[in-house]
Amino acid sequence: MRDPSVIRSAAGDDGTNRRPRVRINGESLRASLWFWPVCACLCALVLTLVLLPVRPDAGAGWAGWLWPAGVEAASTLLQAVATSVMTAATVTFSLTVVALQLASQQFSPRLLREFARDPLTQAVLAILLATFVVSITGLRGMDPERPVPVLVVGLVYVLGIGCGAVLLLFIGHITRSLRVDTMMLSVHQACLTAMEETYPASDHGEVLAFPEPPGGTPVLARRSGIVQALYRQPLMKVLEKHRLVLQLEVQPGDHITAGTPLGRVWHDDGGSVQAGVLRQCLAEALEIGYERAPEQDAALGLRQLTDIAVKATSPSINDPITAAHALGCCADLLVDIQGRRLGPEGHYDSAGVLRLVTRGRDYRYFLDLVCGPVRRFADSEPIVLTAVLRLLRDCAANAVNEEQRSELRRQTDLVLKTMGDDLVDADEQEIRDMARRVGEALEGDVQAAFADRAGETRSV
Repeated sequence: MRDPSVIRSAAGDDGTNRRPRVRINGESLRASLWFWPVCACLCALVLTLVLLPVRPDAGAGWAGWLWPAGVEAASTLLQAVATSVMTAATVTFSLTVVALQLASQQFSPRLLREFARDPLTQAVLAILLATFVVSITGLRGMDPERPVPVLVVGLVYVLGIGCGAVLLLFIGHITRSLRVDTMMLSVHQACLTAMEETYPASDHGEVLAFPEPPGGTPVLARRSGIVQALYRQPLMKVLEKHRLVLQLEVQPGDHITAGTPLGRVWHDDGGSVQAGVLRQCLAEALEIGYERAPEQDAALGLRQLTDIAVKATSPSINDPITAAHALGCCADLLVDIQGRRLGPEGHYDSAGVLRLVTRGRDYRYFLDLVCGPVRRFADSEPIVLTAVLRLLRDCAANAVNEEQRSELRRQTDLVLKTMGDDLVDADEQEIRDMARRVGEALEGDVQAAFADRAGETRSV
């Protein structure tokens, strides 16, 4: 029998309804290729239907300026534009599919979402399809017995020229987007934004601690998926209203399985917790999907950059320089993390009472996320192992507390232990020299840690 003291976080009191809810939000719309093109097509249809009745007589001067020819010539123009636009849309879709395939196979399958979210790609598709809708709708309204709908023809003329311009713009854009450096820059900027919004700045990188009372009622997940976002405001309102304290153990980026704990909840006076209230609140506060989203998931960008580095070290690609560049982007993000407050965060109600405690990532999590996969897959590549240690040296020069320094020493030791036995003496000496520089930076001798002969410890 089910334990009555356990709260399940989604609807379905019988415990059998595990179907995911369909929730349309701004993030899901941004990540879809269809939303803005569909909106543009609907607007184009409405606009064309509004403009079609405007059919001035041939004697009107402004009508002759917009379109001096007759209905047959206008129909020919609309047919040509509609055909050309569909060809251009096919090329656009084809290039997008090629970009998605290349990004998935050579860089990371987690980059596909970034291509789908690309606003320029969505705008180009919207303009092309809207032009097609205006053309075929205007063609449908052509009547040899009536004057030409000059506003529709003029609109198609302008849109046709615009389609040519945006197609050239899109080809240049997709060419830049397929460069791995452009992908890494985009991921880096998105990750930095997520970090700024998720973790507050801190000069000393302190970690907050909150009391955890004994007992509490477990809150279990009712369905499986990946936590994409946590909306705190509706959760805080319910907790304050019913005098509850919730310790939430999951955060954006975590994979949860139905029946596993999400956290524990307590009542202010130790009384019973109304299961239905908190269950519905969590169902609204936690956004659970099938893939990670970048808005509140600060670790996703580091995962994407690490994927690029790992893929670059694979025998099929064998590009250690790209791996080193990806680690350079990770180094900048990890240095930024060192100046932020990680770990749990407390959220208080209007009366100053602690109502919600959310677990956060710690510094070791981020270091393991970046360094672990790369050092394991590139254990015999001195360029990549040196890049990992260069990352650790940069972090050591910016460490703000002893906990961070301890984690950096741990990662340095792991790199040396993972180093392959088949390295020649010169390569092994180079790796150990960089490990020595990490130690010097940790001891505060930054000048010695970065001093070299010709910049060989900074470049690849």
